[in-house]
This record gives sequence, structure tokens and C-alpha cells, in this order.
Amino acid sequence: MDGREIFARLNKVFQEVFDDPSIRLTPQTTADDIEDWDSLEHITLISAVEREFRMKFKMKEISSMKNVGEMAGIIQERAR
Repeated sequence: MDGREIFARLNKVFQEVFDDPSIRLTPQTTADDIEDWDSLEHITLISAVEREFRMKFKMKEISSMKNVGEMAGIIQERAR
């Protein structure tokens, strides 16, 4: 799975979770960039991403993610 495919799928998940079809992710996207991304929505988002990619993040991974690029990197590593 390459980075473009991961970002396309992540973008779709973010649009669905935040009910906002205008969301366009970049590797630098953070919670500050998406209006409704608070701590409760973060839990929903992580769960949706895990379902989409059929994987489970470790708590250490979740707490260390600083942006969407880091999330995509973890997904890409796991896909190998």
C-alpha cells in the first residue's frame, strides 16, 4: 500500500467522521486544522481508522501521533 492510497482512504474516513466533504488532508494536518476534532472525536476517529485499515494502534502510537503524516506512516509500516 503506497502513501497516496493511504491518504485517499484516510481522507475519506476523516470526511465521514467529521461529516465534512471539504476536508483535504496533508501530512501536516493536525487537530487544530479541523474544527470539530476534539478529544471525544479523536476516539471516534481512531476507531474508524482502525476499522478502515483492519489494524489496531498501540496506545503508545496513538499518544505519539502529532499529525496525519505520522498516522499514515504507522499505517504504511504495518502494511509491509
